[in-house]
Amino acid sequence: MTETESIAYDVVVIGGGPVGENVADRTRAAGLTTALVESELLGGECSYWACMPSKALLRPVIAQADARRLPGLAQAVRGPLDAPAVLARRDEYASHWHDDGQVAWLEGIGTDLYRGQGRLAGPRTVTVTASDGTVTTLTARHAVAVSTGTRAQLPDLPGLADVKPWTSREATSGKTAPGRLIVVGGGVVATEMATAWQALGSRVTLLVRGKGLLNRMEPFAGELVAEALTEAGVDLRTGTSVESVGRENGTVVAVTSAGDRIEADEILFATGRVPHTGDLGLETVGLEPGSWLDVDDSLRVTGTDWLYAVGDVNHRALLTHQGKYQARIAGAAIAARASGSTLAEEPWGAHAATADHHAVPQVVFTDPEAAAVGLSLAEAEQAGHRVRAFDVEFSSVAGAGLYGDGYKGRARMVVDLEEEILRGVTFVGPGVGELVHSATIAVVGRVPVDRLWHAVPSYPTLSEVWLRLLEAYRDN
Repeated sequence: MTETESIAYDVVVIGGGPVGENVADRTRAAGLTTALVESELLGGECSYWACMPSKALLRPVIAQADARRLPGLAQAVRGPLDAPAVLARRDEYASHWHDDGQVAWLEGIGTDLYRGQGRLAGPRTVTVTASDGTVTTLTARHAVAVSTGTRAQLPDLPGLADVKPWTSREATSGKTAPGRLIVVGGGVVATEMATAWQALGSRVTLLVRGKGLLNRMEPFAGELVAEALTEAGVDLRTGTSVESVGRENGTVVAVTSAGDRIEADEILFATGRVPHTGDLGLETVGLEPGSWLDVDDSLRVTGTDWLYAVGDVNHRALLTHQGKYQARIAGAAIAARASGSTLAEEPWGAHAATADHHAVPQVVFTDPEAAAVGLSLAEAEQAGHRVRAFDVEFSSVAGAGLYGDGYKGRARMVVDLEEEILRGVTFVGPGVGELVHSATIAVVGRVPVDRLWHAVPSYPTLSEVWLRLLEAYRDN
């Protein structure tokens, strides 16, 4: 092992996914010298094994489903998807798992890239161990930002190590559709990958330990997605857990809590995420290796004045767009503290990631799509708000029928009856992902419901669901 001399920067970022890249972008824009450390591909999980490849897999599935709802077009898309073509397009969106373009961008903003395993080695100090064993020491004058994200959590099951199960990485980068695929889980990854691989030719069995799907959304979201998955041919089994797994002559065998023996070619576990902090040197600064990192609203780690944890690693909102939002806040806070400026840390201030608490948007790209922002009815009630939910079916909207025959979907807004603002909004139906930003603006802006009455939706669009929701509120 060869160690080089220490190199000083204003800011050192550990983790070069979209969150780390955005921290670097904001600190460089403020004139601070910045180093970024990445052990794998620059661009991280989102670019190569999550957001981009998964949505590239799903887009043809959704487009075909939409086409099948339209007379005059439905007959032309009766056949199966061209799986090799879909996978080839996915490869393009994953940049064929090369990060040259991302490296060029990083160079363009003037950030230095260090490839290797980054570890804390005391306050404001990071060591980088390259693949050849060379160790470089970086010191930070102002801040170290940890943006190492999460990794897939696998259960402690007999026989699991021998099975070589899929995680989200293998599910989004698979080269061919397995003939039979078991998916374990009921959340976003499980439902999206069941949707994609069933459409690409796999026979999917979806095993859900709980009562239904997407349990962090309104109950009707999971119900409508479950109904559609079943209609598409997925064998959905709720209240079912996996007791053991193994491979017999190359075939995966899973034994369930019901005593069923299920055979498949591959098995995907989409059963949660854990922080990527086990080999980060947290013990050198008094923190527990493998733990989530608690932060304040400026993303500074509790008990420190120099360490920031941005993105999934802080467990506030495990979504790429929310992590990038945090990165913009953290970058501004680092820059302000470096210059001695006063921070705007009040709610919704320039240096406070307030949206993490009140307005986190998300889209699940199944068919139908599920999109939500803010609190569900149950969450709002648990938080002590006096609220009421107003529901409408999309069948009441002319734009839904025009979108496709047999359009099925539902919308809900959760109204705070004392403040007369929205606490949360949920849409479920084909194409509703593009509606969620209007809801996000309403929730973030705390727009009074009476003022929303004057936001006139264009006819005939899906957005008219807003009018139906507001009519339901006014009529009750």
